[in-house]
Amino acid sequence: APEKHSKALGAGQSIIGILEVCESDLASNLAEEESEESDAQDEYEKMTQDNKVTKTTKDQDVKYKTQESKSLDKTAAEILSDRDTANTEYAAVMDYYAKIKDRCIAKPETFETRKARREAEIEGLKQALATLKDETAFVQRKRRGGLRGAAIAP
Repeated sequence: APEKHSKALGAGQSIIGILEVCESDLASNLAEEESEESDAQDEYEKMTQDNKVTKTTKDQDVKYKTQESKSLDKTAAEILSDRDTANTEYAAVMDYYAKIKDRCIAKPETFETRKARREAEIEGLKQALATLKDETAFVQRKRRGGLRGAAIAP
């Protein structure tokens, strides 16, 4: 008797088994990829938010640094102006001091100048003495007579 054929279950079953394994692998890989994608998206959004905060902070820093720079430039200009004014005043004071110093501070005379001045002074005193001697000879007369208030006899 011929053998009865039974349903060939082995080949169909093994193909279905392989397909179920593939489906299972695909499902787990899909879940894993979706999880990684979700994590990457969260990371991206977090980094984007951090970058926005950092950008805002840096923009504010730039704003404040620009204001500070302008303020420092203004202060530097004022200081330079003050320095120029002080230098001008200093130069005027030094000029005035030089003029006053020439007038007020005694300069030592040279020996020749002092000698000539002393000789001129001595010569002037000798002339004055000679003049006084000549004039006193005429002025001093002896008075003849006697007492004070007495009548002068002719």
